Amino acid sequence: MSRKHFFSSPEGVVVHALTSLVSRNRHMALDAKERVVYNIAHKPSQVTIISGGGSGHEPAWSGYVGDGMLSAAICGDIFASPSTKQIMSGIRNVPSDEGIILCITNYTGDMLHFGLAREKGQALGYKVDVVCMAEDAALGRAKSGKVGRRGLAGNLLVIKLIGAASQAGWAFEKCRQMGQLGNDQLVTIGTSLDHCHVLGREAFEQVPDNTCVIGMGIHNEPGLKNLSPMPSATDIIKQMLKYLLDPSDTDRAFVPFAPTDNVVMLVNNFGGLSGLELEALTNLALKVLKSDWAIVPQRIYAGILETSLNGQGFSITLGNMSGMAKAMDITDDAIFALLDAPTNAPAWPKNNYIPVDASQEMASRRAAAHAAHDASGSSAKGPATPPSLIAALTAACNAGLAAEPTITQYDLQMGDGDCGEAVSGVCNAILTNLTSTPPPLLTLLERIAENVEDVGGSLGAILSILLTAFINALAATLTTNAPLGVETCAAAAAQALENLKNYTSAREGDRTVMDVLIPFITELKETGDLGKAVGVARESAERTAGMKARFGRATYISDEGGERGRIPDPGAYAAGVWLGGLLDGFDGGEK
Repeated sequence: MSRKHFFSSPEGVVVHALTSLVSRNRHMALDAKERVVYNIAHKPSQVTIISGGGSGHEPAWSGYVGDGMLSAAICGDIFASPSTKQIMSGIRNVPSDEGIILCITNYTGDMLHFGLAREKGQALGYKVDVVCMAEDAALGRAKSGKVGRRGLAGNLLVIKLIGAASQAGWAFEKCRQMGQLGNDQLVTIGTSLDHCHVLGREAFEQVPDNTCVIGMGIHNEPGLKNLSPMPSATDIIKQMLKYLLDPSDTDRAFVPFAPTDNVVMLVNNFGGLSGLELEALTNLALKVLKSDWAIVPQRIYAGILETSLNGQGFSITLGNMSGMAKAMDITDDAIFALLDAPTNAPAWPKNNYIPVDASQEMASRRAAAHAAHDASGSSAKGPATPPSLIAALTAACNAGLAAEPTITQYDLQMGDGDCGEAVSGVCNAILTNLTSTPPPLLTLLERIAENVEDVGGSLGAILSILLTAFINALAATLTTNAPLGVETCAAAAAQALENLKNYTSAREGDRTVMDVLIPFITELKETGDLGKAVGVARESAERTAGMKARFGRATYISDEGGERGRIPDPGAYAAGVWLGGLLDGFDGGEK
């Protein structure tokens, strides 16, 4: 858990955040005193939908104010219910001739204050009713007892459905009925790696390393159980989905799901996971749903939707839209039309489920382009590949792989340690193409170039450009019936080097791989002697140890006179090792 924040106290943070949100969305207005965000375009002829709760769950609920979702959102202090006075201000800002629905997540303070606002509103002549949103399946019936299930991110599906129904002109009772059905047709379970941290407060507890908690609440409430040692991500998701879907678990089988039902899935980031990890978890959930439960969700929503400040966790919500449609006596398509209805609420995920007019012309051109690429890759080009080249490339790649630990260690001191990984990727890519019966030379080089392209990082990019340019230059030379030899290859390499210089301004003395490539190719072109050229390359790699970096992450490291200043550039070192292996391979093949 990170305990560091830019604000030393929560004082004023909520109003700052709401002011920022409203300033970026022209349909919103802010009652700053009562911390109410409301939709200035909402019409009195439509049912008003109001929700809210403690702050710290952003973008819930203010981020869901807009046409087709919330008419207003009421924001309390961090993890604290808004007051009745605040809620009444919300009602006054978006009054309705049709009626007002207060959507409440099932927490004690929220239920009490929104409930009192309902009573006060009715006394003032407003038509007001309450929808309690509670779909947490973690604690089950036994533990939730009289209080009932907690409200988690599944409430956003309820808000979207009834908000879109209001926008479509549905009557008050029908909107309210759909909201109540959320509890009957939705289930959610979350998993966390640690507690969130409230700015300005002491951290009272941490989850041990190598442990995750299934069912932790979004206000740091205790969960269902700890998993330690931590299972794989797939196994964690398998356990979560079992709690949601297992019909034999009578304590938690809140919603029946059949393979024929239309299901939606919502995966919510508690705030502290990277987008990369959340998308990967979402895909794993889809795979497990299909393989273990024969369920393929018809709608998938994923992202930072309802957070727990900086909580390192996520939740999965499943909704049975077929069950909801049946209870409402409407079609499944009518339910999906509400989910797909447009909204300008800024936080609702902008998934593209509207019908798509796919371009048939583009599909034809796409197929033709792929067919041409496949045909190009299968054709034989150039003279026969010399067996000595296969031996030399094999030796070079084996030398590079053997040096990977050293390269990685050098790069960890100068950057992020990915250079060794890139070198291994390049070497393994080349080795996959080397066989005792290789294809013609240009075909082999093209296949190697294509594999090297898959290697990330700047080193992979530089080598890909150089190799592609070398192949083009060599092919052009060979079409003139020039003999294949050192001079021909050296001339093609020199031309390729000039092409490479168009894409990087790194030169000798800048402490990069160019400190090896430039002198190596120059010496090879001038002398035609591979041994001399490799010797120059090795010396150049060693000289980078005393250079100041001018490119890459190493430029940000200051260690003049220190240990870092005494090691060579990792990319230059790797190039020297690889070229040395290439020479050894040629020499060994000739003996």
